[in-house]
Amino acid sequence: MSTSVGTKETPIERYPSGAGPEYIAARNELLKAEWELRDQLERVAEMRRKLPTGAQMKSYTFQEGPKDIAQSGPIKNTTLADLAADGRSVVVWHMMFSPDAEEPCSMCAMVVDGINASAPHLQQHVNLGIIGKAPIEKLRSYAARRGWDKVRFLSSSESDFNADMHLEHPAWFPDADQMPGMSVFKKGDDGAVRHVYTVGAHFDPRTERGADLMSPVWSVLDIIPEGRGSWYAGNDYIKLKA
Repeated sequence: MSTSVGTKETPIERYPSGAGPEYIAARNELLKAEWELRDQLERVAEMRRKLPTGAQMKSYTFQEGPKDIAQSGPIKNTTLADLAADGRSVVVWHMMFSPDAEEPCSMCAMVVDGINASAPHLQQHVNLGIIGKAPIEKLRSYAARRGWDKVRFLSSSESDFNADMHLEHPAWFPDADQMPGMSVFKKGDDGAVRHVYTVGAHFDPRTERGADLMSPVWSVLDIIPEGRGSWYAGNDYIKLKA
């Protein structure tokens, strides 16, 4: 009979038939920890869903181009209220892309790679957007060359949205022009758009990994023997379109 722990009720082998007793015992101990982690993730997700009513958001206006990312215009104004108009949650990734930069932060870009690929699935449930401080023309030009063609890009270059979200020269890191993060907004019963949740890359000024769950890259690196190490994503190995 198998000695694997498997699920809490039904054993499932998670190793080949040639596995030795030492490996099996260690794997079963690891599985217990994985169950605990799964349960903790469920508890944290429930706590997020039960957060009290958040702050009412100002009437921010962003610049947005056409759905076809290859087209340069026309450019229109889109408000946060527009994004939330149908009552579904609005999920945005705050991309580090400073107005005078030629490309976004490479870690942010890696996250957006995953969001863009997942967008057709996510958009079945939420209104999804990538918001950056760079002018809309620069955002769209880079997005087109990177192949980000399934998600909306909006520029906050003419608003104080980033500063109000504490993602532009934040008090804890005033030298940072822009910071990354993901936020959720939703139209309340009173018709006002309200903040629901924000997560950034930092738990505190010295501790990162706050937004790891937003990219599958970290999950894969964490299951290999080498781990993630000190690796940092780059834009240099991504082939952009002409």
